[in-house]
Amino acid sequence: MAGIAKIAGVVVGAIPPNAQTGTTYTLVIADANKLVTLSNAAAITMTVPPNSSVAFPIGTRLDLAQIGAGQVTVAQGAGVTVNATPGLKFRAQYAGATLIKTGTDAWLLFGDLAA
Repeated sequence: MAGIAKIAGVVVGAIPPNAQTGTTYTLVIADANKLVTLSNAAAITMTVPPNSSVAFPIGTRLDLAQIGAGQVTVAQGAGVTVNATPGLKFRAQYAGATLIKTGTDAWLLFGDLAA
């Protein structure tokens, strides 16, 4: 992989995940092209903000992982459309998904999802 080197068994140049442990989280520009982990025993709502609040460039990718038992639901901020099937919830603990920005306020979510 470009930009990543391994020196004495240690990965150099990797970006650490943004570990979130609350029951709500709204994505920020620093999450762009990174892994966001979501961990709580209770349900978690992760919000995709409108472009007017956080202007992610089109094509931005965000990897997401539900680490805790609390089910993650992806919420659409004002005017935001997140296209996914079968729904906007993570299926179970350790489920992963990817968000890709496809338009000004349009996103595609795919991965281990539930209705």
